Amino acid sequence: MTTTYHASSAHLPGGPGHDVRLTVEGGRFTEVSTGLPARPGDRRLPGVVVPGLANAHSHAFHRALRGRTHDGGGTFWTWRERMYAVAARLDPDSYLALARATYAEMALAGVTAVGEFHYLHHAPGGRRYADPNAMGEALVEAAADAGLRLTLLDTCYLAGGLGADGHARLEGPQLRFGDGDAQAWRSRVEDRGDAGDGGRAHLRVGAAIHSVRAVPRDQLSTVAGWARERAEPRPLHVHLSEQPAENETCLAAHGLTPTGLLEAEGVLGPELTAVHATHLTAADVRLLGGHRAWACFCPTTERDLADGIGPAVALRDAGARLSLGSDQHAVIDLVEEARALEMHERLASLRRGRLTPADLLGAATAHGSIGWPDAGRLEVGARADLVALRDDTVRTAGSDPAQILLSATAADVDTVVADGDVVVEGGRHRLGDVGRLLVDAITPLWKDS
Repeated sequence: MTTTYHASSAHLPGGPGHDVRLTVEGGRFTEVSTGLPARPGDRRLPGVVVPGLANAHSHAFHRALRGRTHDGGGTFWTWRERMYAVAARLDPDSYLALARATYAEMALAGVTAVGEFHYLHHAPGGRRYADPNAMGEALVEAAADAGLRLTLLDTCYLAGGLGADGHARLEGPQLRFGDGDAQAWRSRVEDRGDAGDGGRAHLRVGAAIHSVRAVPRDQLSTVAGWARERAEPRPLHVHLSEQPAENETCLAAHGLTPTGLLEAEGVLGPELTAVHATHLTAADVRLLGGHRAWACFCPTTERDLADGIGPAVALRDAGARLSLGSDQHAVIDLVEEARALEMHERLASLRRGRLTPADLLGAATAHGSIGWPDAGRLEVGARADLVALRDDTVRTAGSDPAQILLSATAADVDTVVADGDVVVEGGRHRLGDVGRLLVDAITPLWKDS
């Protein structure tokens, strides 16, 4: 079936366009024309149209923590204890309900693909489910229901922390995360088959190293090797230097920064995404840039957890590529994440205009960082993903269409199309009342707590 959309304003690869007609067939854009009035039969899109957004870093189950971790102040490490409490209560069915609602919330915010950093693998105590990938399959089903493409970044998580004397054993809720060693992790991932996606068009399977805190040095290359040995290399992600304590313990244990350790073990490369990358040395920045790695910033999480402001512009200038994620979902709003990337740079540098609107849109649509390089652009041949942002709300009225990311929020998303399918229309998700889905999924997780 062929569908033609008409937008008065749209962000095209060459810059903003006006009176844009977009023809979709077979889930792809087959024609993109500018300067043409709407024709009978065109579906008119309100406001300003941008490509579908890519949420490159998500922990779906963290959505249950929103609004529940602020009492008493605390730190990243005390926040983590609340996160473990939620992890201890989930099973495949409750995980499906929570992830479905969370992914639907993402779709309402204009996200068309998500990279899920997935480490909640096993039953309490580390016991394997009959299907050892049951928790991952819940995420796959949830994404399909919500209308998103999913990159399942199957995460190797083997240790409970790193000290000067080495790695600690997993204990308590952490036992659910571990496979024993990287080879056992690899075997479980390969239980899916070589491709891992089972022919499901909305799915890619990639790999993740949780962090140098959670994966011992002699196990790192096994994870990286799996990602690179595929016929088509897979995305490889890692939490990197999110906290100063991570750098300090890595230096004490190995005499290297976390980035330096990854370089020494052959992990760095163009398919790698360094998530957070908050506390980097100048040498770390040069290493990541030299490898053309991705750096995924999650500004709303990094400020919620008091992590700090990472060197986004320095990384970009060194050759790294930027992407964005909502991580623990204190906020699900990729437009806000994009705007915060610039605003945090302003705070750190005392200068405006560190990143252009085009830079911000590029980071918000970095589908290539999660294995979908044919998405994120309104051009012929690309996946037919688009988002219509209203330009007549109390937030956006009067905005220059070229600067819509500096004024809009997720609340201004009107229409979302993913792979040619309408997922959100008139600000309503095809699943109906997403707020009710979230309440129903989250409330049981806190009962009696």
